[in-house]
Amino acid sequence: MSTTSSNANPASAFYAGSRAAQALGATLRTLEALAPEWATRAALRLFFTPLPWKFAMRRAVPAAWAVESWPFEGVNVTSYRRRGLEPDRPVVLLIHGWAGAGLQMRALGDALAEAGFDPVLLDFPAHGRSAGWRSTLPQFTRAIHAAHARLGPLHAVVAHSLGALAALHTAARGLAVRRLVLLAPSAPPALFLRWFAGSFGLAESVPQRMRERIEQREGIPLQHFEPDWLGARVAQPTLVVHDEGDRVAPFAAGQRLARTLADATLHPTQGLSHTRVLGDPGVAVAVLRHLLHDA
Repeated sequence: MSTTSSNANPASAFYAGSRAAQALGATLRTLEALAPEWATRAALRLFFTPLPWKFAMRRAVPAAWAVESWPFEGVNVTSYRRRGLEPDRPVVLLIHGWAGAGLQMRALGDALAEAGFDPVLLDFPAHGRSAGWRSTLPQFTRAIHAAHARLGPLHAVVAHSLGALAALHTAARGLAVRRLVLLAPSAPPALFLRWFAGSFGLAESVPQRMRERIEQREGIPLQHFEPDWLGARVAQPTLVVHDEGDRVAPFAAGQRLARTLADATLHPTQGLSHTRVLGDPGVAVAVLRHLLHDA
């Protein structure tokens, strides 16, 4: 069994913080003992399901924002764009993290619109108002490429949490974007797989089997989301904003990315946790300064 402690495992409070989750963990451990392959399938099914479900993250759409739905990989995904902006503004794509929603980024989007940009908020599949119930990090990257195909060249991508790793991967694979902003970037997925398995007390072999299944299914090695692989391939000027007390995505993850990327600046914060960075006025100022540098 894994011996990962809750203090060292940010996933524990989320995945194993309720009686239902504890019961689910017991079921997964029983399956692991009796039928390891079935346990792997069940663990992956849970791992690919955003929790809390998207209904809990839905917010009312402000009148200033228009909603657009478009097809992607067999489902419809949703994006939000400010109404009434003059054409030819620099486009900035804002993307959320796992179990988040595009409208979490609205405060930053409003600030960008006031500063002369054309902000577009995206709901990934199985999130917000987009269809579907399960998604993956590689699917996030494909959705960013699909949004870029609709929007044209991007001045910037502003991305939160797991979305930050997806944004980095798309930049590493040639996305036409001039600047990047990473807000509370997540730890690499291979590490999070170990946290996930550890939060349910599963054997150390489970995350390795899950990783092999994911790589086989998605056709992308998870190594391609590691800082060292990304850092050798991402040249865009990048602002990394991370709170020192983040309990979901450890501050060390942002520090490592800032050290590894060729042209990155780390903007540490205090007292903003994992999500309050999205609505903080000081963070908005730092983001605007970074994006206005060559707008």
